[in-house]
Amino acid sequence: MKIGRLNHVGVAVPDVEAAKQTYAELYGADEATQTKDFPQLGVRVAFVKLANSEIELLEPLGDESPVHKFLERNPKGGQHHLCFEVPDIVAARDDMVARGATVLGTGEPYIGAHGVPVIFIHPKNSNGQLIELMQEPS
Repeated sequence: MKIGRLNHVGVAVPDVEAAKQTYAELYGADEATQTKDFPQLGVRVAFVKLANSEIELLEPLGDESPVHKFLERNPKGGQHHLCFEVPDIVAARDDMVARGATVLGTGEPYIGAHGVPVIFIHPKNSNGQLIELMQEPS
């Protein structure tokens, strides 16, 4: 398995709408998706579209959200994860396990905010960086 294109950089923020405004006003990145709640993932999400990638803005939907825990350590927010595309998420998962990586959660792919299967690799396996692998969108 070899990672593909960088799909997005996940950024944890205390307020998605305020963050969208910051990217638009400060950086001219004014094309963003509508904010959506994903209760099953514990987050409110919007994607800021860039020429070559996206920024995924993540706001927690409660105290049990993994993003809530991140914001407790980083109250102003910050880079949460990098997301790379892979052609086959199950094959990627199996490769990660075979290579000794820890797949978070149950280890089974689940549907992420882009509507395709994803997995997360523990930061201890990637020099402290949380990595999301997502099935290439069709």
